Amino acid sequence: MEKFQTLTAVAVPLEVANCDTDRIIPARFLKMKRSDGYGKRLFNDVRYDGDGNPRPEFPLNKPAYKGARILVADENFACGSSREAAVYALHDAGFRAVIAPSYGDIFFNNCFKNGVLPIVLPADQVAAIRASLAENPGTQLTVDLENQTVTRGNEVWSFEVDPQRKQCLLEGLDDINLTLQHRGEMADFEAKYRADRPWMG
Repeated sequence: MEKFQTLTAVAVPLEVANCDTDRIIPARFLKMKRSDGYGKRLFNDVRYDGDGNPRPEFPLNKPAYKGARILVADENFACGSSREAAVYALHDAGFRAVIAPSYGDIFFNNCFKNGVLPIVLPADQVAAIRASLAENPGTQLTVDLENQTVTRGNEVWSFEVDPQRKQCLLEGLDDINLTLQHRGEMADFEAKYRADRPWMG
């Protein structure tokens, strides 16, 4: 998993409360392999019209937000079904951080497993950030995970994050790599277990 330490990037606002995972990645695309490019289907049904043409009013289609890597969303972002593909779609489209007042619980947990940092800030702060980004398209934010801050110019917002999840992101450790850090202890346990039970072969 790619390390997450400090990210300075264009941020894009999404003014949709209770944005569910089916809006993020419609169910019909869940048959795809990850290598097929989930990022191309991010927000597919609201981002494109029936002929596959980009809707100019959708934020991700506006030139000023091209290359955005930070999404600033509204409350209860990514609620609904538990599909991990919602995180795949965001990550594969280049997003490494989401800022919102609240999230669907399963999506929130899946973010950490896939190298995306979900930041929780108070609703009034997030609304103010979204408004500023809409007024000044192309504005960059800086997310500093080590210091747990989001910065825009002279403005700084602090956020909380679980210490273990923070360390995993900083070091680029997914669940498997985290477990493998203890391979020595596991090997010692298995050797002792077999020595204590020779009849098990």
